[in-house]
Amino acid sequence: MKKFLFDFFPLVLFFVAFKVADIYVATWAAIVASVAQIAWLKLRKKPIEATNWMNVIIIVVFGGATIYFQNEAFVKWKPTVLYWMFATILLGGKLFFKKNLIQKLLGAQMNMDNHVWDKLNYSWSGFFIIAGAINLFVAFSGYFTLDQWATFKVFGMTILLVIFAIGQSLWISRHIDIPEN
Repeated sequence: MKKFLFDFFPLVLFFVAFKVADIYVATWAAIVASVAQIAWLKLRKKPIEATNWMNVIIIVVFGGATIYFQNEAFVKWKPTVLYWMFATILLGGKLFFKKNLIQKLLGAQMNMDNHVWDKLNYSWSGFFIIAGAINLFVAFSGYFTLDQWATFKVFGMTILLVIFAIGQSLWISRHIDIPEN
């Protein structure tokens, strides 16, 4: 739970800064918070996950472009780029390198048949592809305001992620091999 809150911090700071000021101040806040997280982990000699690096690079690039060009479109693309990168990594690992990265990540904690691991990998890939598309729709369709997009980005996508993760956990629970004693 502590890790979840730590990872969620830049997103919450973005939202608060957006509500208090504007998209540009919020983007600065997210950039500073993300870089500060990496610095904090480095100072504490804690491992920095690849997802942390990907997130900080993407927020610095897309957030920096948002601030430099004074164009909110760049920061609106950031979640989609991140989600689609996750999907590409999961799918690319499986399709091109025959590596199931979900299994590599979680295989030490649970034992399941390879076909179950593959379904899990593909379902997370699909979730990230769909999540990226939903973000683009909310950000650019014209049906939603910037305020609605920011709220959706912080709360809506987080809720969708939690619901999907719970669904995956329930599905996994039916397929875990429990050793008999």
